[in-house]
Amino acid sequence: MGMRMLSDLATLSEYKVSIKRAACAALLIGLISPALHAQAPAVAVAKAIAAPPAPAMVTSVEGITEYRLTNGFRVLLFPDASKPTLTVNVTYLVGSRHEGYGETGMAHLLEHMLFKGTQRRNEIMGELRAHGADFNGSTWFDRTNYFETFQATDDNLRWALDLEADRMVNSRVSRQDLDTEMTVVRNEFESGENNPSSVLYERVLSTAYLWHNYGHSTIGARSDIENVPIPRLQAFYHKYYQPDNAVLVVAGKFDPAKTLGWINELFGVLPKPTRVLDQEYTAEPPQDGEREVVLRRVGDTQALIIGYHIPAASHPDSAAFDVLSFILGDSPSGRLHKALVETKKATSVSADEMEVHDPGMFLVSAELLKDQNFADVESTVLKIIDGVATEPPSKVEVDRAKTRILKNFELAMNDPSSLGVALSETIGSGDWRLLFLGRDELEKVTPEDVARVAQKYLVASNRTTGRFFPVSVVPKRADIPAAPNLALTLEGYKGKPPVEAGEAFDPSPANIETRVSRITLPSGIKLVLLPKKTRGGTVVASMQFHFGSLNALMNKGIAPSMAGSMLMRGTTKHTRQQLHDEFDRLKAQVGVDGGTSSASASINTVRAGLIDSLKLAAEILQQPSFPESDFEEVRLAGIAELESQRSEPQTIASIARNKHIYPYPASDPRAVLSIDESIAQLKAVTLDQAKQFYKDFYGASNGEIAIVGDFDPTEVRTLLGQLFGNWKSPKPYQLITRDWSKIAPVNQMFEAPDKANAYFTAITTIAMDQQDPDYPLLFLANQMIGGDSKSRLWKRIRESEGLSYGVNSGFSAGATEKLARFSAGAIANPENVLKVEAAFKDELAKLLAQGFTAEEVAIAKSAYLQDSQISRAQDGTLASQLARQAELGRTMQREINLENAIRNATVAQLNAVVKKWIDPSTISYFKAGDFKKAGVTK
Repeated sequence: MGMRMLSDLATLSEYKVSIKRAACAALLIGLISPALHAQAPAVAVAKAIAAPPAPAMVTSVEGITEYRLTNGFRVLLFPDASKPTLTVNVTYLVGSRHEGYGETGMAHLLEHMLFKGTQRRNEIMGELRAHGADFNGSTWFDRTNYFETFQATDDNLRWALDLEADRMVNSRVSRQDLDTEMTVVRNEFESGENNPSSVLYERVLSTAYLWHNYGHSTIGARSDIENVPIPRLQAFYHKYYQPDNAVLVVAGKFDPAKTLGWINELFGVLPKPTRVLDQEYTAEPPQDGEREVVLRRVGDTQALIIGYHIPAASHPDSAAFDVLSFILGDSPSGRLHKALVETKKATSVSADEMEVHDPGMFLVSAELLKDQNFADVESTVLKIIDGVATEPPSKVEVDRAKTRILKNFELAMNDPSSLGVALSETIGSGDWRLLFLGRDELEKVTPEDVARVAQKYLVASNRTTGRFFPVSVVPKRADIPAAPNLALTLEGYKGKPPVEAGEAFDPSPANIETRVSRITLPSGIKLVLLPKKTRGGTVVASMQFHFGSLNALMNKGIAPSMAGSMLMRGTTKHTRQQLHDEFDRLKAQVGVDGGTSSASASINTVRAGLIDSLKLAAEILQQPSFPESDFEEVRLAGIAELESQRSEPQTIASIARNKHIYPYPASDPRAVLSIDESIAQLKAVTLDQAKQFYKDFYGASNGEIAIVGDFDPTEVRTLLGQLFGNWKSPKPYQLITRDWSKIAPVNQMFEAPDKANAYFTAITTIAMDQQDPDYPLLFLANQMIGGDSKSRLWKRIRESEGLSYGVNSGFSAGATEKLARFSAGAIANPENVLKVEAAFKDELAKLLAQGFTAEEVAIAKSAYLQDSQISRAQDGTLASQLARQAELGRTMQREINLENAIRNATVAQLNAVVKKWIDPSTISYFKAGDFKKAGVTK
């Protein structure tokens, strides 16, 4: 009932991104664009229509209140004054499940089209960027959603509501826009075709579903994308994009009464349509035998996916599958992990359920190297799945799963912005309250429940297997129940008390500086503390420790990375599993890692969990046990990851680019390694080398710790002095830098056979650091060149010519070293890569000849300043920023100066800076793709 979805939202570091989302959730990337002036109301005739009746309150659950307008439009208000941000999310109950014959991909294509414009808006993405909004749109089987997160002001909120009301019924969906956007979506389709695991996932679903539309991927068929008639697309839009088929969520800092009035004013005047939506009646019949699908494509690793039909997300059995997916797929406690990854039979495993409106799928997957035994892995997976019914999970396994999922649920509930978007999933599944009902059902799950659903649904005749090599299976039939009557299930449901809100915090640099305490501990650690009241009592910590020097780190190879990867694998006091269990008990998400010249730790928890989480993080850093079995597991996983990237165009071109600008020998810690060089180092490194590196370099003589949130500063300061005061670095630390030198430009092409998508990248280096007075100007200039969705490259290459789904430019400069990079990148069909390169060169030439306009500059400034404010409102981001400032000896005055420099920049200064620093003759180009098949030559 949405629990694992919200759990994933809370902890992407603890779970892999679900394969279902990687393969099918089609996202329109939320990039940036300039502003328009305030718009008129969403419906031009609104003044001539009598004010609609007041919305009716429907129900309220845990701080979220539902209202219904007379035209059927539903509204969820979730006020929280603790952060100065707002999220507006509109979910339409239309996805690939609603598409007819010849319409596959239409819901997703329409999602793209709604960013193109309305009858009175030509620059929707420009408006979004002008208001400093983080925004996105996504399409899934059951729903499509659009959201904006922005600084909490009445003007921004009114604008966002007006925008969504406008494009709900007034989007132009024109032939001209379709001509360019179709090729962009097709390029997105081609990008997905590059990933054999994603393609295999689609093949498994299309084999498992004979009649239901869940067997069609959300991205659609290529022929439907290319040939969709504009009248049919417009009819689809007018049918489903109506107030009675949509749910609005407003979450964050706002006045509920005032906001509800605006919503009624802007959306309430939209007429309830006279059309009646068709009720879907196609039901997938019980599967009557094992099904198999074999995929043969170019790739460097093997993949196995096994799927079973299961009930809808709204069915009570869904909660037991939440627990089962954890028991099977978690790392390191999961049964699959222990049987396959720890024994070196496979490199990774996962288990997940497809939580959707109608009966979905339970999916188990494994990835393995070419030389690993596929048949052995498959038989082991089946044995473990079958064993859940014959060997029910223990109470310890079930309690561990429930603790982890409920912890992540609670932490996610403390972030209204993310929750506002996450509600789209349960809205699409039938009702937003399923999110909370699912939590309640999860709390009641027993080992017997898990065994029961496994015995009932995970049977051979209900199985669909996707593999590179076929095997035999045994028959049995499973009857999948229909989705329950939600009106009866949810009647009178109220949920639990709302989470306590935090203080209204001003994230301006000046205010942050007044709230921050900076202390240097006797050990030398620089400590930055920002206590404040937060929603749910959350607190985050960012720790970093530096060690080594250029000479000392020569010829260390991959041992530093292996040492860092082993830190979370156990200590002398706790096993890896015990650490996971302790962090779950503390409601803490903790990550500890290390690299060539530093180690880091991050903590996201609640007030009650902070002290013990800091103690455990210190234990992990200071007392790692380096278990030999885990070392081999890390090695194999690293090799598998490298092998999976060997034939990827983006990896091929990026390595070539980075080797060109950083031409250091392999013995140098600054070197860029090829795939073969990295694999060779992984195969050669030993556990003793990793241990020795840790012994020779790790310590806290040079480090920074920043903590932001609900905590006791005195208690934390005393504890950190005790934890790290005596942990000294064995060797002196000296920052490793890279010096700028002139590099001859090159233009290179690399073959990547059987890849439908290609990659283009360009780069030049500049002798500049962040202290240079031109740095803020060039930073702002890059945003206008290709840094957002109103940039020149985006408008030319994506919107005008439709050559790429994703195109951007980047600019970065060293904090202290005089070495900066200006770069660009784009994905494209192999036959279009040279067109992308030509368009990039042409746009750069036009910029140098004509310069920026005053309008471009004004909009870019406004967008940057609002983006910065929103970024500092995120406690995790702020903690990392404060730690980095401490390392560099900076304060928030640096941010004030940077913002002032950008605010005061003139058009003439920006144009002069671009001409001064960006020389087209110095730019190198790298392209990778299946150019031979496309008939493309340099």
